Amino acid sequence: MYESERALLVAAGRRLAEGGLVVGTAGNLSVRAGEHVVVTASGTDLGALTPDLLTVVDLTGTVVAGHPRPTSELPLHLAIHTRTGARAVAHAHAMSSIAVGCTHDELPPVHYATLQLGGVVRVARYATFGSEALAANVLAALTDRAAALMRNHGSIALGETLDEACARLELVEWLAETYRRAVALGNPRLLTDEELTAAAAQFTELDYGSPPTA
Repeated sequence: MYESERALLVAAGRRLAEGGLVVGTAGNLSVRAGEHVVVTASGTDLGALTPDLLTVVDLTGTVVAGHPRPTSELPLHLAIHTRTGARAVAHAHAMSSIAVGCTHDELPPVHYATLQLGGVVRVARYATFGSEALAANVLAALTDRAAALMRNHGSIALGETLDEACARLELVEWLAETYRRAVALGNPRLLTDEELTAAAAQFTELDYGSPPTA
């Protein structure tokens, strides 16, 4: 059941592990398949993910196939799938993203690539992992955005495909790492709202596509 989705999740898990965004079990993934969601199981090492380490649940969270224990972040994944229309979700405990999320309310705009995520990336308020409160906080931070940081926790990104969700998660970490390095050198010059607006217009003018609003 859902062989193609399982294969995509396995590939995405290994991609994030090889890219250094996740270490061991510090991350989880999901993809929607009709009225079901295929999600990584609890305690899964994404770098060693196999099809049998995936769980299929319905939109209420009831397990319908596969591994009996889905990730503890299932409430977060289901909230995003049902409230945003996203088809894929990627979550990691990436180091620079955690560092920025511990110290800021948003990821400062050091580069116009933040527009590819819908605008300046917000930091969701802290709540215990796996809780409905965390899901609500992350949904608020994702309003008109394709990614968010999670205070003292990690990063999350959504997309129409797993490839898109992973690419956005990688971009968040790149932006966080760029900011972290800039701070080490001095006081970063951040882009203003006017400069971001001009960059967004240039994206459209050069046919790069409009910033995502998912």
